[in-house]
Amino acid sequence: MADWAPVLVGVILFVILSPGLLFSLPGNNRTVDFGGLKTNGKAIAVHTLIFFAIYSILIVALNLHIYTG
Repeated sequence: MADWAPVLVGVILFVILSPGLLFSLPGNNRTVDFGGLKTNGKAIAVHTLIFFAIYSILIVALNLHIYTG
């Protein structure tokens, strides 16, 4: 039995939090740009921190597990 929670949560968060795809925080022109498909170094750093925080909360703090088999 494999624990699929880290893989699924990571993939979903990666898609949602990709800078420029849905939103970019901070944006190039404004604080938050929606759907611009453009990014910068600050946005990558902020999205990385948000990803790590949410991932840690879901996997470690809430002890999320998804087993198959």
